[in-house]
Amino acid sequence: MTASAEKFTRQTLIDVQSLTPSLFTLRTTRDPGFRFVAGQFVRLGVSKPDGSLVWRAYSVVSSPFDEFLEFFSIVVPGGEFTSELSRLRAGDELLVERQATGFLTLDRFVDGRDLWLLGTGTGIAPFLSILQDFEVWEKFERIILVYSAREARELAYQTLIQQLGEREYLKEYAHKLTYLPIVTREQHPGALNGRITTLIKNGELERAAGVALTPEHSRVMICGNPQMIDDTRQLLKQRDMQLSLTRRPGQVAVENYW
Repeated sequence: MTASAEKFTRQTLIDVQSLTPSLFTLRTTRDPGFRFVAGQFVRLGVSKPDGSLVWRAYSVVSSPFDEFLEFFSIVVPGGEFTSELSRLRAGDELLVERQATGFLTLDRFVDGRDLWLLGTGTGIAPFLSILQDFEVWEKFERIILVYSAREARELAYQTLIQQLGEREYLKEYAHKLTYLPIVTREQHPGALNGRITTLIKNGELERAAGVALTPEHSRVMICGNPQMIDDTRQLLKQRDMQLSLTRRPGQVAVENYW
């Protein structure tokens, strides 16, 4: 997959942080002309040793108003793209396509009272961008962030999540957010244990949130493992919650670029 020079900009890595041997975060400079809506993704490009370019789509973690771009990545063993990406360090170059895209954005919903953000692994990324944007806090009365990881050490951006309510522009809205971390492979204090689908089936997720998942009030965004997305969509469909389309507004939005 290639992109012409007119379609991307060359950005410089500002910071690279390893969370675990297989998870890391990247922060780059941002072209002054780059625009995106919170929740969208953009294609990133890296050069292979033979000089060829490889491209993959990544949701933007940072706010649309930040002067930098941030991304959250997993290392796929032997992966053509992530193997190269994980070797980059501060000062190295990363290609960023000029056009962001994606439909995991708030304009997918025309109404709703409670917003559920269901993310697994690096699928938390678009939700972090959405939560740093003012629009979501005005639009919904309740925001339930559900973040599932296999092990507690894989729960990234905990400080960012915990400090959202301390930001000056969000202080009066902080009470709207309920954060529910989930760890599936071990017991961890303060976290639920089990798959998102299991916790929806047995009602534990709704009990922990203190709010019900209903087609009338709930709007649900899902991002992460493809199987989780499919299974969760089926569960919500059983509750008469449909995918939101341009021609038919619904209660569920997903990102399928994984």
